[in-house]
Amino acid sequence: MSYAMIGFGKIGQALARAFARSGIEISVATTRDPESFASDAAAIGPQIIPTTLAEAVKADVILLAVRFESHPDVAKTLPTWQGKTIVDVTNAYGVIPEELGGLPPSRFVAQAFRGGRLVKGFNHLAAAILAGNPAVNGGRRVVFLASDDDGAAAEIGMLAEKLGFSPIQLGGLSEGGLLVQARGNSWGQLIFKDLVNFG
Repeated sequence: MSYAMIGFGKIGQALARAFARSGIEISVATTRDPESFASDAAAIGPQIIPTTLAEAVKADVILLAVRFESHPDVAKTLPTWQGKTIVDVTNAYGVIPEELGGLPPSRFVAQAFRGGRLVKGFNHLAAAILAGNPAVNGGRRVVFLASDDDGAAAEIGMLAEKLGFSPIQLGGLSEGGLLVQARGNSWGQLIFKDLVNFG
């Protein structure tokens, strides 16, 4: 299984730290030349591989850590996303619901990535918390996942566990997913909830 992340801002770098801490290699790309962020990647760890967008999208699992407004540009990189799992880490805060055609943000994103399996995840924690060690006082920090594809949700759940988190499946994007999606100027009920599973 190969992993790539599109976007290397605060959230992208926080996720990169989780991969490095767990010894899992991940390619990272932005719209910029890889050399422009190579030193930041190297500072996190050798598992973080700067690459081009064209190379990054060859991965099996792609974490989308860009601004919500930028996701259509990423989606245009491939004619089809068949066989790929996309993890939507974006937040559509401030985006007018009418611009999304009445759809929950992640279902709107899923439409752009034709053929791909989309999972909402890793977006509800602030970057500083996401970057920290998920082992907390004998428990594991919770990450929420939602998808209309049970297989993809299970796959990303296993990844979350490898990264040291405790995944909680919320169900489909239009139901449980709304708990971790911003709508207009309102945050979902679980956004910013820093929970720890001691089970």
